[in-house]
Amino acid sequence: MKKFAFDLDGTVTKVETLPLLAKELDLADEMKLLTDLTLSGQIPFEKSFRLRYLILRNIPLKKIQEIMDSVELDAEIAAFIRENKKNCAVVTGNLDCWIAPIIAKLGCESFSSTSEPDEKNSPVLKKILDKGSAIRALKKTSDKVIAVGESFNDVPMFEEANISVAYGGVHKPVSAAISVSDYVVFDGGALCRLLKML
Repeated sequence: MKKFAFDLDGTVTKVETLPLLAKELDLADEMKLLTDLTLSGQIPFEKSFRLRYLILRNIPLKKIQEIMDSVELDAEIAAFIRENKKNCAVVTGNLDCWIAPIIAKLGCESFSSTSEPDEKNSPVLKKILDKGSAIRALKKTSDKVIAVGESFNDVPMFEEANISVAYGGVHKPVSAAISVSDYVVFDGGALCRLLKML
C-alpha cells in the first residue's frame, strides 16, 4: 500500500496561513518576512516557529480557527486527499489546534506540532514536528511513501520518503527541496495526475 504525505502551507493551501493570521495583529508584513526567510532555510524552522507562535498566541484560538476555516485550498489537491483520505496525511510544522478546521475538511490523518491548553484554554506549544519522523511513522503502515512539499523544512520529509515531489503551485520550490526530489510540478492538476501514476 502507498501513502501520500502533503505539506500544508503553500501546498494544500493557496496561501501561507501564518501571515494571514498575523493580519489580526497588523503584523502581516513582518510575519511574511519571517516566513519567507524560514521557507528558504535562512532561519531554522524550529527557531522561527517558536517566534511566530509567540506572536500569534495573542490571537484568541476561536478567531484563529475561524480564519483557518476560511483559508482557500487547492481544489484539485484537496479533492485528491478526500478521495484517498485513508492513504493521505498532512505533514506540517503548523500547530494542531490552529489547523484543526482544515484537517476536518480534508478528513485525513495529520502530523503537526502539538499543543496543550493552559488554564485559559489557550494553546501552549508542546512539541515542534520533525517532518522526517512523520514519514518514518507512515512507512510502518505502507510499502511506499510519496511526499509533496516545496520549502526548506520539507527536505527531511523528502529524504525519508520513497518518492518526493517538489510542488510549485504557490511558491517556486527552494533549490534544497528540488535537489532531493524525484519530480518537480507546478500545477495542482498535473500533481494529482502524477500521484495517480506513481
